[in-house]
Amino acid sequence: MRVILAAGGTAGHINPALAIADKIKQLFPDAAIKFVGAQGGMEEKLVRKAGYDFTAFRMAGLQRKLTPENIKRNIQAVHYYITAQGSAHKLIKEFAPDIAIGTGGYVCAPVLAAAAQMGVKTAVHESNSLPGMTTTMLAHRVDKVLCANEDVLTHLKHTENCVVTGNPLRSNIPIEDRDDARKKLGLPEGMTIVSFGGSLGANKITEAVAELLKWEREVGGINHIHSYGGNGKDMFDGLLKEKGIETGERFIAKEYIDNMYTCLSAADLIISRAGAMTLTELKAAGRASILIPFPQAAENHQYYNALTMSKNGAAILIEDKDLTAERLLTEVKGLYEDRERLAGMEKAAAALNIPNATDLVVGNILDLIKDRPL
Repeated sequence: MRVILAAGGTAGHINPALAIADKIKQLFPDAAIKFVGAQGGMEEKLVRKAGYDFTAFRMAGLQRKLTPENIKRNIQAVHYYITAQGSAHKLIKEFAPDIAIGTGGYVCAPVLAAAAQMGVKTAVHESNSLPGMTTTMLAHRVDKVLCANEDVLTHLKHTENCVVTGNPLRSNIPIEDRDDARKKLGLPEGMTIVSFGGSLGANKITEAVAELLKWEREVGGINHIHSYGGNGKDMFDGLLKEKGIETGERFIAKEYIDNMYTCLSAADLIISRAGAMTLTELKAAGRASILIPFPQAAENHQYYNALTMSKNGAAILIEDKDLTAERLLTEVKGLYEDRERLAGMEKAAAALNIPNATDLVVGNILDLIKDRPL
């Protein structure tokens, strides 16, 4: 079996591709897998670290705001795309894949377009509730569109080749007993909140969390783990000093949460952005959340991810422009005082989970090439 996987840009695109590759390798140890991504992108580092072969194309995204500088960038991006199409044709001819799969990112367009033109079976996976530009462009050209949830279909004109599979994870989330996870973290009994804003942090979330921590200290009996990110330490330390808050038995502050699954297991409530894979993990863990979508995410897709969760009763959605310390405190206080609602949100999150997503994705891929010798 020979597979090309095109992915890039964000972890929400790259991690599903790696999960697909891992599953194919598990089923077909002799499978030849070739990743294609943008030169210098996050995918290059992650794919090579995972031990897969990687080919880099020069790619750049189109700028929607048309300034003189952005027009120059768009001309360069079009040039890269045309060049990448030629490179993709050459790669496909040499590698001779049974199928080409894209999981998002600009590099998918030239690779899957070339594969389709050359008669190679193609599939694209969309991890967000709002399809990205790449999925929208390719939906009518590929053989199958694999969707994170039903909401994806409402944004596509062509849905006859769409299948809802969920988002594949590289490994099943090791859900621990809540009390056991808290003990492992050194936390006493009590409502536990985990908050984070991404690897670089989110200053607006951190500011609101600092005020929330002040209330938690006054109430007592609440545990809190907060990740301030790579750029937030000085600001967060200053806020804690200003409010007279110190880390201790019930409060853990970290730059990066490197034991996220244990923290998810320990938590009653998550406060975070709304990236596709973060929400996939929340659903797998069955955890209630307050979601603050990153407003600069491409096409505001995090808002639509959070909307899927909130309209199904699994999360509270606060847009970044509406986030204040008072608003966050009001929402958390409401859940603290209404544990039945909190428990209902957990059940709603678990109900949205598709536990066998990786198997569904790979099963649909194999169905496309069932007539080929593997």
